Amino acid sequence: MNKMINQNDSATQKENAKQMLNRIVELLEENKSEDILIIDLENKADFAYYVVVASGRSSKHICSVANNIADELKSKGMEHIGIEGLEVGDWVLVDAHDVVVHLFRPEIRENYEIEKIWNFTNRTEV
Repeated sequence: MNKMINQNDSATQKENAKQMLNRIVELLEENKSEDILIIDLENKADFAYYVVVASGRSSKHICSVANNIADELKSKGMEHIGIEGLEVGDWVLVDAHDVVVHLFRPEIRENYEIEKIWNFTNRTEV
């Protein structure tokens, strides 16, 4: 019985992560982010369900998008959202617990090639 409860909790958490992912992708699109890539981490990592990688036009644009995502999630009741990289804005990470978002200037994204770290077959381009 206890194992079943944990599986149900996990399924609920995964569904909540999927809803958060969908909203984050909507925000990225609304904010004119480019080359949005979703990487499903299920059975690959235990720190999150999804990684999202996207590009912005400038450091200012990337910082604005990151803050918009954090503000939206906080307005939905999510606490303790981590944001790293706002000082420079070349690569900003938004840690929304079950969904981690990496925002890059295109040349920085090309340099780091973070997508290659997650060289899985279950990737989705938006």
